[in-house]
Parts: sequence; C-alpha cells; structure tokens
Amino acid sequence: MDDPIPETHAAEELEAVRQRIERLRELVRYHQYRYYVLDDPVISDAEFDALFQELVRLEERYPQFRSDDSPTVRVGGFVAERFEKVRHPVPVLSLANAFSPQELREWRERTLRMLPPEEHPRLGYTVEPKVDGLTVVLHYDEAGRFVLGATRGDGYEGEEITANLRTVRALPLRIPVEPDSPLRPPARLVVRGEGYVEVADFQAFNRRQAQEGGRTFANPRNFAAGSLRQLDSRETARRPIKLWVYQILVLEGAENPPQTQWECLQYLKALGFPVNPENRHFDDPEFERLVAYADHWQELKERLPYEIDGLVVKVDGLRHQEILGTRGKDYRWAVAYKSGMQEAVTRLLDIQVNVGRTGAVTPRAVLEPVQIGGVTVTAATLHNEDYIKSLDIRIGDFVVITRAGGVIPQVVRPIPELRTGDERIWEMPRTCPSCGYPLVRHPGEAIWYCENSACPAQLVRRVEHFVSRAAMDIEGFGIRQAELFVELGFIRDLADIYQLPWDRILQLEGYGPKRVANLQRAIQESKGRGPTRLLIGLGIRYVGTIVARLIMEHFTSLYELMDADQETLAAIEGVGPKIAESIVRFFGLEPNRALIHKLDGLGVQVAQERQEAPERPQPFAGYTFVITGTLPSMTREEARRFIQERGGKVTDSVSRRTRFLVVGENPGSKLRRAQQLGIPTLQEADLRRWAEQGHPPEGLQPGAGD
Repeated sequence: MDDPIPETHAAEELEAVRQRIERLRELVRYHQYRYYVLDDPVISDAEFDALFQELVRLEERYPQFRSDDSPTVRVGGFVAERFEKVRHPVPVLSLANAFSPQELREWRERTLRMLPPEEHPRLGYTVEPKVDGLTVVLHYDEAGRFVLGATRGDGYEGEEITANLRTVRALPLRIPVEPDSPLRPPARLVVRGEGYVEVADFQAFNRRQAQEGGRTFANPRNFAAGSLRQLDSRETARRPIKLWVYQILVLEGAENPPQTQWECLQYLKALGFPVNPENRHFDDPEFERLVAYADHWQELKERLPYEIDGLVVKVDGLRHQEILGTRGKDYRWAVAYKSGMQEAVTRLLDIQVNVGRTGAVTPRAVLEPVQIGGVTVTAATLHNEDYIKSLDIRIGDFVVITRAGGVIPQVVRPIPELRTGDERIWEMPRTCPSCGYPLVRHPGEAIWYCENSACPAQLVRRVEHFVSRAAMDIEGFGIRQAELFVELGFIRDLADIYQLPWDRILQLEGYGPKRVANLQRAIQESKGRGPTRLLIGLGIRYVGTIVARLIMEHFTSLYELMDADQETLAAIEGVGPKIAESIVRFFGLEPNRALIHKLDGLGVQVAQERQEAPERPQPFAGYTFVITGTLPSMTREEARRFIQERGGKVTDSVSRRTRFLVVGENPGSKLRRAQQLGIPTLQEADLRRWAEQGHPPEGLQPGAGD
C-alpha cells in the first residue's frame, strides 16, 4: 500500500495546478486574440489545440478552479427561459443621418456654432465604418472580467445576453488580453460594440441550413441579431459571430484616461478589444479631405468582407462631445453619413393611403416585388402629396427604389422614358379612407390629417401603439386584438382597454379561459408601468421614448404636464418649441384631458411613484448635480439615488444648468468642464454633511444655473 501524501505536499500540488490553469488561460486568451482579433497567429493550430485541451482536462479534473472567464466557456451551454431587462448605466443613443456632402458640411457648421471659439483650433474628427449588425453593451469589473452583456434595446434598457456573448471568440473575457501587458484594468469599464457576421460566413451558414432543411436568413444583419438572441447559448456558439468595439460608455479608475475618441480606440485596442483598422482621424482644417473620403464609402463597402451601411463621423475630443451633448434620441457630436444608397428598379402598381395613429394620412407605394440588399421590397414610402406631384410619379410607372439608411424603402424618382401611355396621375383623396371624415392640411405643412378622434383606423393604430413594448408593454395584445376589439365596439378610447367585457370575449373563437386570463393579467400589470410609459403610449406627435423620458424628469404626474404652458415645455433641454406646441395642443383638447382622468380612475399610474415616505427631508430640492470619479463608499447609482431621494436632480453631463459637481477619485473631463463654467465641487463627505445639516456646507455657493 502506498504511503499517503502529506497534507502540505497535497496543498503545494494543488497550488501548482491552480497556477498552471491560470497560465494556460492567459496563453489561450492571448492566442485566441492573435487569431480572432489580429488575424495574426504566432503558433500552429496543433500547438493551440494542445494548450486548449490541457486546460479542458485540468478544469474537468479540478472543478474547484473553474471560472466564468475561462476560454473554455465559449462553447456555450446556458439555456435561458427569457431575456431579463438590463438598464444601461448611461443612455446608448442613436445617430442623425447625413445623405450628401452638403449635409455633412452643415453638421460641421452647427458643431462650430455650439463650441466656444477658443476650442475651434483643437477640433478634430474620427471616421469609422458603420457596421451593419447588432449593437451590444459590455461590462467589465475591477479585475478586468467580462461580467455582463446586453443589447441596446431602446437606448435606456436592453436585454441581457451575457451567456451568448461569452461564446463570441473575439470578445475578451478578461482584460488586458496580453499576459505581460503594462496596462491594468480600470475600476469599471462599459463599452459599446457591434456584433456582426461576415458575408462569406453568412452565405456558408445559409447553404448548410438549406441542405439540412433548416431556417435560412435574409441578410447578415438579421442573422447576427438572431444569433445573439438565442435562448440556448450553445446555438449561438455555432454561429460565426464577430465583434468590433468602438465607444467607451463608462470608464472609472483608469491610469491616464483617454481624452479623445481616437485615444479611446487606441486604449481599447491596447486592452485587447477588436477595434476596426479602417478607422480614420482628421483635423478640422482637413474637413474637405474628410468629406471626399466619406463620399467614397461605397468603395470601402465593396472591399470589406462584412456589410456596412455608411460611415460614422464623430467629433474627436471627449470634452467637445460633453459640450455638444444630445438632442432627443441622437448625439449632437456624431452623424451617420449614408450617401449613395442601394437602388433597384420596379413597377409602381398602386398608390394607397395609410391613416396613422396621430391622424396623419400618408401615401404608400405598392410595388412589384424587388430585391434590395437581400431584402424583398413590396412597398415603399412616398412621403406626401407634394413629393409625388413634384416628381410627377404616376401609377404604372417604372420607379427607382432605395432603402434609406439601408432600412426604409422609398421611391426616389420615376423613369418617364419607360412610360407606355397607360400610366395614371394620382390625386390625394379629400376624405379619410377609413371614416369618410374630411381631411385637413395645416398651413406650412405637407401632411394631410384626419382629425376625427373616433376614426376607426386611427383608433386601431393608437391602441396598437399604446399596448406596444415601448409603451405599456401588454403581452399578448397586438394589432389583431386591436382590430378585433375596436371592430366589435369593445374599445372606443384607450381607457377602454382597462374595462373590456371579458364575459363577451370568452365567447369569441380562439379566446379560451387560459388565454383570457393571461391577457387580463397582462393588462392589470401594465397599470403600474408609470407616467413616462403612459405618456409614450398616448401617441402624441413627436413624443417618443427619449422625449417622454426627458419631459417626465421635470413633472411628477401627467396632471402637472397637462397644465404646463408651451414656454415651460420648450425650455426643457432636448424638447424645443415644435414638440412643446404638439403637447400643449394635445392636452388642450377636452377629450384628451378626460382620457387621463378616466385612466387614473381605472387604476393606471399617472403620477411618479415615491420610493420614500413624504416626510423625508428634501435638502437638495432645486439643485442639479453631476457625479464624476469613484466615490469612497457609494457607487454612482447609489449616489444618484441618495441625491434624488432628498429632492435633487442628477444629470449625466455638465452644463450651465449644473449647480454642483460631486467629485471622487480619478475624475474625468467633467471636472475641467465644471471649472470652466465656475461650478463648485463637492466631496462625498460634503454631500452627506449637507444631507444631515439641511443646508450646503459653509462657504459653498452653488453654480448660477439657468
């Protein structure tokens, strides 16, 4: 019988095994980075396989040393019942478009007007390919471990797809990737990237699927999005997903943090993220060179192995980006350039008109099916009556179709030389095609409206919007239910959704007890969505998700909003006079005001929920704060709640409305911006002392605000 191994020797052997596993992980991560990110392997496939298999064997033999950031987790194996919602730490916004060199120049002129003249000599730009894939948000902790991944969603909330993203071989599970890198992971890092599929990989996958009788995809973008939203991560692991990373959303505790977008890209690359080598940098005096480069993006598109739908032009300086800020759902400091869109020629079979939920009546082209960019197009927008007349578009014409921004099909022009004489001139109807009510066209506008609030087509679409995911999110309630319940007279206004005749619905074909119970529960749950989601659901013209959120930061209830005047609303950053006028006009109609009262009476939440008892002191009331850096004992989110629960407001960027900047360790460019504007700073201790004493610390005066 063998003598037992002394306990000290066993412990030493285990420690040696642990160290070997850690070293193998470092090596495998590094060589995967060389292969999948740099496309520059330094060892053979056989050598890599030997390292990988040794790691697999050791992890299987010593399960106590397994880790979520091990390269072996990329094979997948997690099965989710559904995707959980994740709130982003900062808004992940979209981009306005420029479709010509002149529009690009106009964007630059607006940028120059908004920046102080002394900043103009330091102005520069980065230009990046706009990859056509699925936007993802990636979180890393203080040890550099990938801990959370999500889709963009509505820009504020996305779906958690961490397990799926772990299978993407280009995504670093731990940063920095290089074993001997002098860089250290920051205390917190959140980045934005794009999951995509190369065209050749997409075509090969579709061929295999067709041979096996499986589902095929229309284009690489849909394939990438569908692959990253698989409930079974093993299925995602089978898909050839790749990744580019291009924006730092949150960076805390970094040594020598980057000050420009170009430096951000170099920093991300140094950490081991896949950063697109096609990115370019231009100084402001070179802007015409930038325009010439951007206007040839189609040539770049032809030689790339993946699809792009334009270029993104960004103001380079992070301080300049903070000054420029946002407008509604878009960054002011960036623009998507999309000239020279994909085109096709087909016949215009008919022109129909649609009645939207706001009463807008717009023409729509019915087309002979045609392929554009891998998508079959059968209908396209014609914008308005003036657009059709100015281009002399006729029913029966052969027309040129594009997909605006690569997405929305539109008729660009007719081809008169192909006319046979059978084409018909189209006239805009003067009565609503749904209810027969006379249409009106307001002075200075190109759109005709049906102003009959009882219009069935309008009501159906208003109900469809109200129950949608972005608004009240009533699961199991869609366009079919909206059409059916409106047609049967169960819904005459939006509030009727909350008093449906369930006994009669149970008698309808396809509406058994279980389905009805689920629908009842979903409707009941939607009552607590809150006033912001309710405001979105009302379908007020120009008021979408972003604008609704901006507005409800300034009001405690929809009753307060109903009584607000146009000047007050227009003063809200990101709103402006056009949106303000639309809101005031909407709530100026008695039926709409009555609708809010009716919804309130039915238990729908029209006021903000208060998390704390009303007797809590409100020492921060009337003050706007911004937080930067790492605080001693609170996270950013905890500090935000601390301030808001005591009456204060917290915003993400420093502006002239900011009264105080709360500063922790390693503050970013927000501190410099505050110093430029003369905004005083607070430490966490000052903030807590203020909360206890009920007034600002002695000698500290707030910034001027507006």
